[in-house]
Amino acid sequence: MVVGTTSHAGKSLLVTAICRILSRRGWRVAPFKAQNMALNAYVTTSGGEIGHAQAVQAWAAGVAPSVEMNPVLLKPQGDMTSQVILKGRAIGKVSASDYYEQFFEMGWQAVEESLQRLSEEFDLLVCEGAGSPAEINLKHRDLANMRVAKYLNAPTLLVVDIDRGGAFAHVVGTLELLDPDERALIKGVVINKFRGQRSLLQSGIDWLQERTAIPVIGVIPWLEHSFPAEDSLSLFDRPTQTGSGEINISVLRLPRISNFTDFDPLEAEPSVQLRYVSPKPPLGHPDALIIPGSKTTIADLIILHKTGMTEEIQNYVAAGGTVLGICGGFQMLGKILADPEGIEGQEGRYKGIGLLPLKTVIAGQKVARQRQVTSNLPQAGLPVSGYEIHQGRTRPIDEASTGFQALFDDPSLGVVDETQSIWGTYLHGIFDNGPWRRAWINRLRQQRGLKSLPTGVANYREQREFIFDTLADTIDPYLDLSALLPH
Repeated sequence: MVVGTTSHAGKSLLVTAICRILSRRGWRVAPFKAQNMALNAYVTTSGGEIGHAQAVQAWAAGVAPSVEMNPVLLKPQGDMTSQVILKGRAIGKVSASDYYEQFFEMGWQAVEESLQRLSEEFDLLVCEGAGSPAEINLKHRDLANMRVAKYLNAPTLLVVDIDRGGAFAHVVGTLELLDPDERALIKGVVINKFRGQRSLLQSGIDWLQERTAIPVIGVIPWLEHSFPAEDSLSLFDRPTQTGSGEINISVLRLPRISNFTDFDPLEAEPSVQLRYVSPKPPLGHPDALIIPGSKTTIADLIILHKTGMTEEIQNYVAAGGTVLGICGGFQMLGKILADPEGIEGQEGRYKGIGLLPLKTVIAGQKVARQRQVTSNLPQAGLPVSGYEIHQGRTRPIDEASTGFQALFDDPSLGVVDETQSIWGTYLHGIFDNGPWRRAWINRLRQQRGLKSLPTGVANYREQREFIFDTLADTIDPYLDLSALLPH
């Protein structure tokens, strides 16, 4: 088990690295996180939602993601409530104050069932905690940390972020606040994000080991990495601009942005400069604007209306700009969004941005499934895979609307206008598809008079494999797992 002294200590990254390290040593390993609070979600082959970070960890382990790897997922909705996803399925929404009373026992049962199934299938589980295990006001309802470690009697690593300062106090303070049976499970400390000479740290390590009687089994150097973040707060830790390529693409940083992992493949494109921009004018003149997914589409749409960004987007397109909406962004590009039952918390009927002749109605039944389709545009015949996660149902306002065509062989998944300036799709992970991504970027390049790039490139998952191996190669020499592994 891997727990942290604080949020963002590096638990997710370390679990990802350990999964790849152990997989390469011949273990059949799986990741596990009992409860996650995140808006970056992935859909498994069974159609269940899990945190995207656990999908990444499963890929690092070389196994298919499953709902058992993240049995409880909470998706914040921005009104002090969260949608509860239990073993992949949405079962309701709840406020923080009511969660313990309504869902805790049900959640723990799902955790036990998931651990049982994973334990039968895999040699080792690498379990990730959440936040800190020493939040004494929350321990009675903490599903994700030492309750899991004790249930499994799992040797546990405590990770601390030394870059933020106060690392020794964080470690000692966390250990002091654990119950004796919890502290007994802590078998090693990992100091993460270290910059500088290891020799200058050694006296502190010696003191810490003598003070706690727990070995420091790793000092991980600061890594420049681009891994999918676990929650939308991590987006604000990222640079607002990445890359220095010829093509400028802006992504609207919506207040309730979800699945911004969709854009990791664009960040990895050498020809692309990706910027996250505020949903307030001025927009500027990027080569393309992407409106991403949102957990509460109507609430974010209202923000665009209030700030004047709606008109800014309309003027940008009228001046020849290119806009792409994904999931919630696709819904916003239509003429009407309606939530007659107040499922998102905003009951009523609202004007969209008005660039696509579509109407979306928010429905109670969520669509969550993987898809494999064939593209019509920007290049016909390309295989494209991805996944849907949405509660809206989108239909043409006028079936006879002209000037628009289906983006894929399944017309429900997206449309594009005849000038290929306005794109909309329900398909998350669309940029993971290398040939499609390059074909779409090439259209932007052609508008700038730039030479087209080769489209015969690998999908992002192959690049991701290289990143996993690089991560494992980097961390393995700094981490001694021998005392934690079965003999």
